[in-house]
Amino acid sequence: MSRVLVINSGSSSVKYRLFDEDVSGVVERIGEPGSGVPDHEQALRQLLSELDLSDLTAVGHRVVHGGLRFTEPTMIDDEVVAAVESLVPLAPLHNPPNLAGIAATRALLPGVPQVAVFDTAFHRTLPPAAATYAIDADLARRHGVHRYGFHGTSHAYVSRRTAALLDRPPAEVNVITLHLGNGASACAVALGRSVATSMGLTPLEGLVMGTRSGDLDPAVVFHLHRTAGLSLDELDDLLNHRSGLRGLAGVNDMRALLAARATGDEGAALAFDVYCHRIKSYVGAYYALLGRVDAVTFTAGVGEHAADVRAASLAGLHRLGITVDPDRNRAGAPVISPGGAEVTVCVVPTDEEREIATQTLAVVSGS
Repeated sequence: MSRVLVINSGSSSVKYRLFDEDVSGVVERIGEPGSGVPDHEQALRQLLSELDLSDLTAVGHRVVHGGLRFTEPTMIDDEVVAAVESLVPLAPLHNPPNLAGIAATRALLPGVPQVAVFDTAFHRTLPPAAATYAIDADLARRHGVHRYGFHGTSHAYVSRRTAALLDRPPAEVNVITLHLGNGASACAVALGRSVATSMGLTPLEGLVMGTRSGDLDPAVVFHLHRTAGLSLDELDDLLNHRSGLRGLAGVNDMRALLAARATGDEGAALAFDVYCHRIKSYVGAYYALLGRVDAVTFTAGVGEHAADVRAASLAGLHRLGITVDPDRNRAGAPVISPGGAEVTVCVVPTDEEREIATQTLAVVSGS
């Protein structure tokens, strides 16, 4: 791979990875008292001073929300920056720091091509039936209410790696990918294209997550506003930061949850069951949508390391050809289904930075 610098700029941190040397690093606590790093430009200046950036081919930036406009990775110019800024209302916590990282890197590396790689882009192939919410159509159109989906770089990378495990081209394979980290999402990938995904307008919808509720009756919001007197900001905080595993069991780390469950903690046991029940529901739904499933693949922190989650999430699906071999599952092998299983169950480590670098090179090379 040519020399590509990948930048992931968050609200209080900047992470980087330099390919193909595979050197990585992070600056944290940006703008916090005592950190000594007042802003993203200073953070990037610090990071870039530590790297040999001679012969750098390009910089790839993770951008969370590309709206309906950006369907693929895009070379960054002033017009693209303005368009990403216009999408801030759809991702107020994510797009601003992404933009700060872009601005700082463009200033520090003015002669290097820079590419925006969007978390939402992989899901722009969703058919209208999967992407449309059943609300007033004019209102939805005016305010951008649409299923955008997220974790797209991860689902794209993992679905292709799964096809490679099956020794088949991605364009011949149907895969259900399960990105299970502190944030979590499911995706149905038909012949290399996303056709359904669990996150929606925002990353709140879908699976149970570390601190997010996932799917919820919308009337719960109205009910808590009327009966508990919670404001819109308080409800936003509740569903995004004080729900999910944390809301059910007081912890958002799956390792802590599994440890508590092993001691007989009833709250942890219920949280585990709710978490896995939701995953199983999506696997079944996406099986129905795809019609034929060649593989189910687990990825990200929980998906790659929590054997109990993998087993419970797929338990009872043998009639669909989905089974898990206990020994292979405990070993975390790349394939954890029995030999000869109708549906291959895989564990594939995600590599979003490598996917961003790959997509960045494709843009720069014109391929």
